[in-house]
Amino acid sequence: MTDLTHYIPIVTTCFALWFAPQLFARWRARRPAPHLLCWGIGVVLYAVGTTTEAITTLLGWHAPVFRAWYISGALLGGAPLAQGTAYLMLRRKTADVITIVLVSVILIAGAGVLLSPLDLARVEPHRLSGRVLTWSWVRAFSPFINSYALVMLAGGAALSARRYARGGIARNKVTGNVAIAVGALLPGIGGTATRFGHVEVLYVTELLGLVLIYAGFRLNTSVTTGA
Repeated sequence: MTDLTHYIPIVTTCFALWFAPQLFARWRARRPAPHLLCWGIGVVLYAVGTTTEAITTLLGWHAPVFRAWYISGALLGGAPLAQGTAYLMLRRKTADVITIVLVSVILIAGAGVLLSPLDLARVEPHRLSGRVLTWSWVRAFSPFINSYALVMLAGGAALSARRYARGGIARNKVTGNVAIAVGALLPGIGGTATRFGHVEVLYVTELLGLVLIYAGFRLNTSVTTGA
């Protein structure tokens, strides 16, 4: 049985699809700007993940949709956004190496998700959960990937906010980076709740997190020296 919370991913998908073109437009204006490209890709994948949640709410559980949800959400939900921050804050060669390692891990985990048998006894008609994966080792990848994403995205934003605060200028950037840091934390909290069967928490935190990341982006780019 569904409730109103289960329809939140539809709103999140629409918001993400509205946000992503703004990132790509800024990337085109500032190329190569790999951080903006990664952020744009990240928001598109965010939309893919919430689309699978919306489909499950509206049409019920289906194996291909579940697998797409796990790959786009649990494995890729925060990684591209984090890599955008890596390219912004680290040396290009360092960020490139991290990208290679991260993509390799995601490819291995994604293959596991696609190949793992599913325990259909654990399926709930309108809710998604990684517990249906028979190969439990596959689920061990997502905490590793998402922990990295959380540290890089939220930590990078927090560090930037601290630097701007110490400089005593660009208060909009202080506020913007704080918003991004908090926005990055929220889906991680929701993801943890999902591992304990509370997927509704993820739906709420995904929307709130993306709204805060958007607000941070707008604040950071409200002057010509922004990202």
